[in-house]
Amino acid sequence: MSTIKGVKIHESQRFEQEQTKLQEEPVTEEKPLRILINEEPFTVTMRTPGLDKELVIGLLYNEDIVRSMNDLVIILSTSDQMDTAEVTLPTAALREGYMSARNFLSVSSCGVCGKTNLPEISGQLAQGTANHRVILSGLKRMRERQEIFEQTGGCHSAAVLDSLGSIIAIAEDIGRHNAVDKVIGSLLLEDHLKEAQTLLVSGRISYEIVIKCFRAKIPVLAAVSAPSSLAIDYAKELGITLFAFCRENRLTRFS
Repeated sequence: MSTIKGVKIHESQRFEQEQTKLQEEPVTEEKPLRILINEEPFTVTMRTPGLDKELVIGLLYNEDIVRSMNDLVIILSTSDQMDTAEVTLPTAALREGYMSARNFLSVSSCGVCGKTNLPEISGQLAQGTANHRVILSGLKRMRERQEIFEQTGGCHSAAVLDSLGSIIAIAEDIGRHNAVDKVIGSLLLEDHLKEAQTLLVSGRISYEIVIKCFRAKIPVLAAVSAPSSLAIDYAKELGITLFAFCRENRLTRFS
């Protein structure tokens, strides 16, 4: 069986109609990535390998650790048990998000776990253009490009549309938050973040996703699944146009 990066093959037994079948099953890979900042441990995040540099940049940007890519160096290394990203940058470039951080573990099912406080952010984005057909079309095209999900059925995706509805970044990961960090990091690397108009996510929307959207200054957020109540509250407060339950040619706007 041919596989792609981020997919591993495991032996399994299938039980169906009193029949037992031995088979090889493609499974989404989950592996820890340790992030060091200036040789100091910062976090360990569980992710699907692939676009690791983009993931690190997106995470540091979305957590308000850094705002500029200038003088930022990332060296990636791998091992059997844990991969490592060594980040080097001038101490003066570290922002409040780093100063108030604790060492924490970020698992694939949550955002940044172990936070001691909700983020203190304020302001409002300028209202974005939200075309229902463009959103549904973008989600359809995102689904068509979910290679890991196609093989495993167990992987999230995020994509970013520009003002014309074209996909300008797309990524998959076992974690919803990681997929968002990857697409934002990809746009930062290519200096295209200013072109971002709509963030699409394959799963549900929690408040962390809304905050990542706000920090990236993306005015429209749309998801296949449900939003949380706090996500809706933050979206209203921050001026983000929020859509959910975007499937089967229908969608619901909450803010």
